[in-house]
Amino acid sequence: MSETPVYPKFTPEMKKTHKILIPNMAPVQFRIMAAVMKQQGYDCELLENCGSQVCELGLKYVHNDTCYPALLVIGQFIDALNSGRYDLDHTALIITQTGGGCRASNYIHLLRKALVKAGYGQVPVVSLNFSGLERDSGFPITLTTIRRLLAVIYYGDMLVSLRAQTEPYEVHMGDAKQVQERWLDTICGWFLKDSGWHSREIQRNMPLIAADFAKIPVKRVPKVKVGVVGEIYVKYSPLGNNDLEAFLAGQGCEVNVPGLMGFVQYCIYNFSNTARLYGGNVFLRSASGVLLGLMERIESVMRESLIAFGFHAPMPFRELVKQADGVISTGDKMGEGWLLTAEMVELVKSGYENIVCAQPFGCLPNHICGKGVINRIRELYPSANITPIDYDPGATRVNQENRIKLMLSVARERLEGEAKPEEGELSFAG
Repeated sequence: MSETPVYPKFTPEMKKTHKILIPNMAPVQFRIMAAVMKQQGYDCELLENCGSQVCELGLKYVHNDTCYPALLVIGQFIDALNSGRYDLDHTALIITQTGGGCRASNYIHLLRKALVKAGYGQVPVVSLNFSGLERDSGFPITLTTIRRLLAVIYYGDMLVSLRAQTEPYEVHMGDAKQVQERWLDTICGWFLKDSGWHSREIQRNMPLIAADFAKIPVKRVPKVKVGVVGEIYVKYSPLGNNDLEAFLAGQGCEVNVPGLMGFVQYCIYNFSNTARLYGGNVFLRSASGVLLGLMERIESVMRESLIAFGFHAPMPFRELVKQADGVISTGDKMGEGWLLTAEMVELVKSGYENIVCAQPFGCLPNHICGKGVINRIRELYPSANITPIDYDPGATRVNQENRIKLMLSVARERLEGEAKPEEGELSFAG
């Protein structure tokens, strides 16, 4: 019987000696998260390396049946270590683990095996998780840390939403990006000084951010509105979805990517829902409710700030849960589970009825909760114009974009039909 390999752990002492590399899934939110880690005394860097070599390295060191996000995350790490920019004896990697039945829970084990194969067996891997995995990872999760991370995600979601709703209509190209960058620098500066995450500060800051975007000169004209849903990595990562948001923006669309906080709330909600449906830990059920209540207060501040300045605000989470009714059970919690379905329904109801459902090829939860419910959603909401797009090493970008263009052609026809006056109706110019 072969012995179980022993991999290096990230110890508390390494906080002073090692640089931690962070994979870039959600660029805006993760940039603020890096500032939180730096304030806590960690030396960290958000990776920006992309390109075909990332996928090729992933395929080299991970079996090609493993899900696409794992290939990209591991490939990005190994590509960074190959670059010669880092002291390999004083470098560590950080990766999130969701727990549950998703293959993402196994990424950390796949990464450690890949590091050994690539000759980097001395590099420790830090686990960022809230489900009790890797308890001795050397990265303690305290209540204060959780509160900071919640603020990080809400600020990031708000900046992403404000730019997405402003940029397609801006009079002076680049205004929305410039304002977003300025606020990103400001928010990161707050966290580096251990401020900006308290309740009173959030209540003060969020209206200021929305007001600043509202000052940008815009010309509101009818545009195709597109929502993006799917597996969490492919949904947010430009590396994972071949710069999907940039492509849609180039097609003249307004893009709505539901916030990262929705997934966090979904994961927390599932603790209590699991206990309710199947029995389980009563403490987790109570703690889940308390944490969701805390998040609801921040969520209401963000929603009120967006609405006050004329922007679309996401549906409250307690309402989002109800959107799965009649389509899929909230007991379906593998991967993105019922959340994926609920987000599609919310988008359709909010006017973003044209939807790209992005998923790694072979991701069973997403194929069930994404592709599997599309016909039912179309039955309930005839205006839903949904196209599923698979992402994997063998899928070509041209084929993906051509399929999206077919969906957009239907969307444009509908938009033009809505813009035309009805027969016999007077139309005035100017």
